Amino acid sequence: MRYREALLSDIPGIQRVRHAVKENILSDPALVTDHDCAEYLTKRGKGWVCLVNGTVVGFSIADLQGHNIWALFVDPDFEKKGVGRKLHALMLDWYFSQTRQTVWLSTDPASRARGFYLAAGWKEAGRYGKGEVKLEMEYSTWQQKQAPGRETPVSGLFSRKQP
Repeated sequence: MRYREALLSDIPGIQRVRHAVKENILSDPALVTDHDCAEYLTKRGKGWVCLVNGTVVGFSIADLQGHNIWALFVDPDFEKKGVGRKLHALMLDWYFSQTRQTVWLSTDPASRARGFYLAAGWKEAGRYGKGEVKLEMEYSTWQQKQAPGRETPVSGLFSRKQP
């Protein structure tokens, strides 16, 4: 498995993974367009992919402008292999290297994703949208979750703050 920053050329793979998931399924796949992906990857934030033999098997995208996590999805065939944890760490390490603003996300309250995020230190912050649960991660909580002496997956890569 190889992890790297997402490129515009990864969008077809990102879309394939997004539409393959078994939870948090889009009610209308046309709601998330390739243009939307490009906007979040190049203007609003940054994304990462996990590749296996050159194929995207997971991705994460942080929205620095909206201070939220726009996406974190793993191909069902690659679940429970650490892909989500690694993408989550890459994304939050980058996000908190850019700002100390609390970041939020929303997910289905009955999803496994909710348990994943709670185990990673996210805190419930009410409801959002159509019955989803809103979760938040504070900078201080993320720092505490990092073990003393732990080298982050992206140590030293993010010295420049975005405007």
